[in-house]
Amino acid sequence: MSALRVGVIGANAKSGWARESHIPALQGLSGLELVAVATSTRDTADEAANAYGVRAYDNGLDLARSPDVDIVTVATRVPDHRDMILAALESGKHVYSEWPLGAGERETEGLCKAADAANVHTAIGLQLRGSPTVKRARDLLEGGAIGRLLSANIYSSTAGFGPEVPNPYVYLENPQNFANLVTIQGAHTLDLAFHLLGEAVASNSLVSRQFPKVAIGGHKEIHQRTTYDHLLLQGATARGVSLGIEVAGGRSPEAPLRFEVVGEKGTLSLQGGAARGFQSHRLSLHVNGEKEQVDEGELSGLPSSAVNVGGVYAALRDDIRDSTSHVTGFAQALRLTRRIEAILKTGGASRAA
Repeated sequence: MSALRVGVIGANAKSGWARESHIPALQGLSGLELVAVATSTRDTADEAANAYGVRAYDNGLDLARSPDVDIVTVATRVPDHRDMILAALESGKHVYSEWPLGAGERETEGLCKAADAANVHTAIGLQLRGSPTVKRARDLLEGGAIGRLLSANIYSSTAGFGPEVPNPYVYLENPQNFANLVTIQGAHTLDLAFHLLGEAVASNSLVSRQFPKVAIGGHKEIHQRTTYDHLLLQGATARGVSLGIEVAGGRSPEAPLRFEVVGEKGTLSLQGGAARGFQSHRLSLHVNGEKEQVDEGELSGLPSSAVNVGGVYAALRDDIRDSTSHVTGFAQALRLTRRIEAILKTGGASRAA
């Protein structure tokens, strides 16, 4: 089978998540070929064309409709996702969307329905599910390496969403954009916890503002924060595993993740990450205090910022090639969006059946 042709919308040549993760992942994996990128202006498109050596568009919709692309990756700001994804689906493209998929439940549900109608493969950027370390941790837990699971304590932090907001991130302060501490860092954290331990069938949550006043932009104008920058959740899974989760913004980047599971026969922990959050970097795995070696296979040569995203691309590639459905797609994005919205709407206690 010839390589699948991938176009990335939001691939700036100088900065951004696509540059750090999607581009090196595609450049390092077999069976996938980066053939196009798109930015929002002609100048930045020309810069991207020179940097990546591929065709560059100054309009993401043009890339999404291009007959020369098999997979469209949407790595733009959340408010821009809907139009780009719909254009790609209407053109029969497979789609990899960054998380969050849409700006809230209604928009996400509409995108899921459109993907089902298009009968294509989709992937959602909950990239810890593509992490070789997370896969090894799940195998160990399901194989009984630490016995029956009793409890888990999780601390997840990011340097973002603190008391100062640089200009490129001001849009994150608007709740309507569905791109804030709870919807991004909180969602990645809950997804990892539920993926490894099972869904919480009962939970209580508390969202709050550690930094109720923030300094916006280069002039540091003081504004009242209208989103939340802290989340606490306690819950229990169907198997009786007790969960304690804290997700915090504006914290030191030295230890973004501490994820410890206690079983009857021992402990398992995941540690590490990067300043923007644990989801954007390699993690280390420890069983009873001893570091576990993880075979990363074809992902081993990728930089830490790209290894988890690379795992998602590899699964999507294999699904398209083999006509399977293993990669985490838009359906899971809808389930997680509904849980996050429930947390945000209550502002306090929430319960999931």
